[in-house]
Amino acid sequence: MESSLPPHHHHYLQNLQNESNGIHHHIPKKTKRSLISESDLRIEFSHHDPGIARVNNGSFGSCPASVSAAQRHWQLLYLRQPDYFYFNLLQPAILRSRTLIKDLVNADHVDEISLVDNATTAAAIVLQQTAWAFTEGRFKRGDAVVMLHYAYGAVKKSIHAYVCRAGGQVIEVPLPFPVSSNEEIVDEFRRALMRGKANGSRVRLAVIDHITSMPSVVIPVKELVKICREEGVDQVFVDAAHAIGCTDVDMKEIGADFYTSNLHKWLFCPPSVAFLYSRKTQETSPELHHPVVSHEYGNGLAIESGWIGTRDYSAQLVVPDAIEFTNRFEGGIEGIKKRNHHGVVEMGKMLASAWGTNLGTPPNMCASLIMVGLPVPLGISSDSDALKLRTHLRENFGVEVPIYYRQPKDGEVDPITGYARISYQVYNTTNDYYKLRDAVNQLVSDGFTCLLLSN
Repeated sequence: MESSLPPHHHHYLQNLQNESNGIHHHIPKKTKRSLISESDLRIEFSHHDPGIARVNNGSFGSCPASVSAAQRHWQLLYLRQPDYFYFNLLQPAILRSRTLIKDLVNADHVDEISLVDNATTAAAIVLQQTAWAFTEGRFKRGDAVVMLHYAYGAVKKSIHAYVCRAGGQVIEVPLPFPVSSNEEIVDEFRRALMRGKANGSRVRLAVIDHITSMPSVVIPVKELVKICREEGVDQVFVDAAHAIGCTDVDMKEIGADFYTSNLHKWLFCPPSVAFLYSRKTQETSPELHHPVVSHEYGNGLAIESGWIGTRDYSAQLVVPDAIEFTNRFEGGIEGIKKRNHHGVVEMGKMLASAWGTNLGTPPNMCASLIMVGLPVPLGISSDSDALKLRTHLRENFGVEVPIYYRQPKDGEVDPITGYARISYQVYNTTNDYYKLRDAVNQLVSDGFTCLLLSN
């Protein structure tokens, strides 16, 4: 079995064996290799459905063939000899992935980095700690958790499930959309903190998105964390599901207590894997536990998360291969981020011009995703309309794009109520966005409205 592995995997497995024997853990230096060609890039993503204009990398990410192959090798190593895999290979491989992420996000120590399934799991870990603080009387009933109105739906439900049941109150920060400046967000955030501190209560936790999901907006997270420190917020958790590989992620600069980001969205890992950073302090680190309790309980979150029972850990083990893939591009991951940002802004402006609409944010408030207003005649008047239109575009035009319904304000005349959230990743071409443009233009030309779609 091992003879079928690529040469670098033989060397890698030998390193893992050495590590299991107590030899000092070492991360090899980058090796110079040729940049990826256009034909090789197409091969890496040839498993994508060729009939679909896939402008929705933000939802599920994308995994190149070389990383998928590396994942399969790990799976076969487990299936070949599970006991050897468990006792000799698994934990050193997880540690290597954690170490690479630690360096990538500029954390102080590898113990601050845990690997979990996804950002939703990371949120549960942090919120579980908050709920215990209420239950055990360290937080008083009525103390607050502040979150953005546009927080991810699953995280919002987790906040209510953990915090409200334990006696806390939830304060939502209303955010304008479309948004034109960071100041609009900062002002609303300050007001929400003041509401949380009313009547002698304290804000115990602020949950801040780095990039909101729907609508997609890059939040001035460093400024909001700074405000939290000034206003005496106990802890700050940044939900950055979209961030790593999409925008700048630096733990020292951001300064949050907890920070999570999926590695399968914009860093080319297979689903599903995320990292959770927890700043190493005497007060916070010992209190975090994985919600799935297994044999490693009490040995620190990173170790607990590294074994939550028999399961497929391979997505956590291919972080080195995903990073190696990004290094095949000019400028590595930084170059990818810059080109994706330029591409999504260019395509967003093209679509807005073609449809006679506008972008939902200025370019400096987007990363590799941007919101583009859809033509008013489509008649998007509810979340249900948005979902049905998305399905219609997929099934009848071969376009995959999320659509956001924006409730109009009182007094607005002919408001734009529908926005497409387009993503841009290395595999995308301009033809993907032309296909979306032409599909929407055809619908408008044909007199289509969402009222024509069946329930």
